[in-house]
Amino acid sequence: MDTGASVFATPATMPPGPLARLLEEHGHAALYFAEHTHAVAGDRSARMPHRFRETLDPFVAATAAACATRSLRVGSAICLVAQHDPLVLAKTVASVDHLSGGRVDFGVGAGWAVEEMRHHDVDPERRFGRMREHVEAVRAVWTRTEASYTGRDVGFERVWSWPKPAQWPHPPVMVGGMGPRVLERVLGYGDAWLPDFGDEETFARTLERVPELRRRAEDAGRGPLPVVLAGVPHDPRVLERAERAGVTRVLTLLPAAGRAVVERALERYEMAIAAWRGE
Repeated sequence: MDTGASVFATPATMPPGPLARLLEEHGHAALYFAEHTHAVAGDRSARMPHRFRETLDPFVAATAAACATRSLRVGSAICLVAQHDPLVLAKTVASVDHLSGGRVDFGVGAGWAVEEMRHHDVDPERRFGRMREHVEAVRAVWTRTEASYTGRDVGFERVWSWPKPAQWPHPPVMVGGMGPRVLERVLGYGDAWLPDFGDEETFARTLERVPELRRRAEDAGRGPLPVVLAGVPHDPRVLERAERAGVTRVLTLLPAAGRAVVERALERYEMAIAAWRGE
């Protein structure tokens, strides 16, 4: 099991390039960026943490991170894929994958901010179906010289789009979520599962579902699907349980703050990692 981090990159956060370089120098495997395009003015948004309202574009941040490193995986955790035009998103992610030499992981989710969705003409009741169609449409553009796709929410014919991703057949699609149907989504159009730690009860349920995902993938004729667990606390016992259950990668959520605060959080994380590894 390897280690990495996610972050809400904002103008007040340690810049993506230096942050990525710091993580790579410390031996971590990945850095992923969160996404919100905007917040809707009002009492609810005023109560939201600043990081939700001031988030940099995740793929611009990932590009800066990729340019500052040699081997670190970069990408989204998560991209609110239903809120994007699939043709534009396919080109954006493929471009970052091309520039990074094939180091992008594409974490996707349906989102929870209802007002934000509606500003993107997303029906909250349809967001999961729309997410699937957008992922399938993006994959079609990535993998076909001449791509066509027809769905309820997305449709296009005979599209030529380059660059294609550097990774073959495309960047891994990590499907986020912990709901009752999430494994169906992972198996249906994903390449990995991206759950969040949540609380102790959620964590325990997630670990119970890892063997289920493995069995269902095998029954479907697929190889083992990675599990990337986000938001882990700085606790060596949690890391030990995750590794024993078959989690592939753990991520800590770094603070949306300057270098000094980030370094202190990273130190606590790495102390837990050292204790887990018996170093």
